[in-house]
Amino acid sequence: MAEDAPRRQPTLDEVAERAGVSRSVASRALNNAPHVSRAKREAVERAVRQLGYVPNPTARALATRQTGAAALVVSGEDPSIFADPFFAQVIVGASAALEEAGLHLMLCLAASDRGRKRVAELLRSRGADGAMLMALREDDPLTRVAEKAQMPVVFGGRPVGTTPRWYVDVDNVGGARKATEHLLSRGLTRVAAICGRLDTEAGRARYRGYRDAMLAAGLDPLPPQEGDFTEHSGAAAMAALLANRPDVEGVFAAGDNMAVGALRTLRKAGRQVPADVAVVGFDDLSVSRISDPPLTTVHQPIEALGREMARMLVALVNGQDPTALILPTRLVVRSSA
Repeated sequence: MAEDAPRRQPTLDEVAERAGVSRSVASRALNNAPHVSRAKREAVERAVRQLGYVPNPTARALATRQTGAAALVVSGEDPSIFADPFFAQVIVGASAALEEAGLHLMLCLAASDRGRKRVAELLRSRGADGAMLMALREDDPLTRVAEKAQMPVVFGGRPVGTTPRWYVDVDNVGGARKATEHLLSRGLTRVAAICGRLDTEAGRARYRGYRDAMLAAGLDPLPPQEGDFTEHSGAAAMAALLANRPDVEGVFAAGDNMAVGALRTLRKAGRQVPADVAVVGFDDLSVSRISDPPLTTVHQPIEALGREMARMLVALVNGQDPTALILPTRLVVRSSA
């Protein structure tokens, strides 16, 4: 007995005919392009279901010049950075938003000259539909590459010295100011700051918030003790601070990991927290809830940061022109201050 002939796949022309639209309108509707009315989009979707039409991904990519992927690029030196609780939450938020839009997430680490060249080539060659750039430092070459990119680019946090057209950031200055004001409200006057890297906008902005609060209270801000947002750097900065200012009463650490490192150094030095030295962090990572004592900190919506970056990028890919976004922060009071 002869085998049944394979069923012929319906074509895009047949979808357009069934939906009562032109072939170009059907194509734009299937590719989520702008300027297609809701009624026509629904008619195309109904025709697709009725006919069992399955788009050819290769043909779709050629027709739309889209790859179906978006890149999250982190300018860092350690591949384990993607396991950091902060970036892990960013990835969760971004991947969820991209999945809704039918885009895959590519993770790229610009950790070396070779890595930066690969990322630069990705941006120039449209190796993705768009890119999100994070953790850029002052004079980072990726900032200049992004300005000439052949694809939409969204910044997670603003680069030092420039304000790109499309970015998502958090209120770093306001959050740091709230943290410092909380320490001052306890009657403390000798308050110091362990800041993040000063070649990043987040590090600078959080120190500005601390400085603004101190000046508003009529107090002289102390010079920043610089860390790199890791627990080890926070411990080292706290040790240096105790050596230089043993009379310190309060510390604002511009990242929870650094704050936990500071707690460790204070414990080794025999200082009680918050009785001898009160400590406030920034991020509201899970470690802040299990530290000893639990950490008063500034909550920033990290997962929402990733989600809004991805949503902004999807809007750009679809031909829209979204506006930059700054997400709010809030103080979470626990036992350390």
